Amino acid sequence: MNTPPSRPRDRRLRPVLATAAASVLLLTAACAGEEAADDTTEAATVIDEERCEANRAAGTVTYITGYQYQASVSILEAVAADALGYFEAVCLDVEIQPGSGDTIGNSQLVSAGTAHFTSLGNEAEVLQANDAGHDVIGVATYGHVPIASLLTGTGIEELKDLEGTTLGHKGMLPAPLEAMLVADGVDLDSIEIVEVGYDPSVLPRDQVQALTAFRSNEPFLLSDMGEEYNEWLPEDYGVVGSFGVMATNPAWAEENPTAVEDYLRALSRAFTYCQENGEECVGYAAELAEAGYDVDHNLRIWTSESRLVTASTPDDATVGYIDLSLTEAEGQTLVDNGQLDKMPDVEPLFDPRYLEAVHIASEVSWPGE
Repeated sequence: MNTPPSRPRDRRLRPVLATAAASVLLLTAACAGEEAADDTTEAATVIDEERCEANRAAGTVTYITGYQYQASVSILEAVAADALGYFEAVCLDVEIQPGSGDTIGNSQLVSAGTAHFTSLGNEAEVLQANDAGHDVIGVATYGHVPIASLLTGTGIEELKDLEGTTLGHKGMLPAPLEAMLVADGVDLDSIEIVEVGYDPSVLPRDQVQALTAFRSNEPFLLSDMGEEYNEWLPEDYGVVGSFGVMATNPAWAEENPTAVEDYLRALSRAFTYCQENGEECVGYAAELAEAGYDVDHNLRIWTSESRLVTASTPDDATVGYIDLSLTEAEGQTLVDNGQLDKMPDVEPLFDPRYLEAVHIASEVSWPGE
């Protein structure tokens, strides 16, 4: 375990070291001579007719977002892939439905066959969903650091300073943050832990002295208010985690392997495109959301999360790779915190084959190029 710092680390992005990279398989499916004129209008079919028929046979593929049309990793790529014609290019009819934020509830819909894909918050949620009886598997994990962080006032110089104070959360204390506090020897029983909702101004108003956050969201909101804060990151204390997990139904995936592969192929292509064209991609989400969509804030969400993905993906690994050793470590955090009774066998709950099948080395394969 890393030696925890006595003060919060700076907020620059730091890569997570990971040694395992997914192997890749070359997919031989190309349609000669059919190549789109440019990325923004691409719709020409890029796979052969046999594969195209197999994908069409899957019918309408329903994807439920993790939360509305927020420009988070694993959500924005699907929105952009649809708008850019990438799904159409691989003969997929994808229907995007906005989720309410109840990701475990979304996993139940995927398990029941009502939907086919959904974004989960992290790999731990795959374990929790299956523990709840929802039959889902993770097929891509984009971020390999915890997305959760802990915000405090600048007067908190070490985590043990939180003893005797109040900590606010949005429904539950995220497992990586609890593990971070325990790793630094904080007496959790001495902290009053309360639910405070989604307004981060409770921190500068001193209604709480610590606040759980998504590092791509609340820190920006507090900065907009002109407030100063310290941000504490679980990985600085040896705690592993993840975010942006794409999940599907294992039985449906076995019946429709090319549809799963090409869905992930389109997402991978959209991720690369949106890294360079974030404002355009967020605009597609804004069009779906209609009124009240904060484009500037969502662009910051996408920029922050996509950079975290890049920073936490080894150079020789595919974006979205699955490392079961990291999965087990994340799952053990749930067991240690009492959120799971025992550690399940994680191998059957994650299947990297579909993502591997559409990449050559670490680059997505787009037939015809």
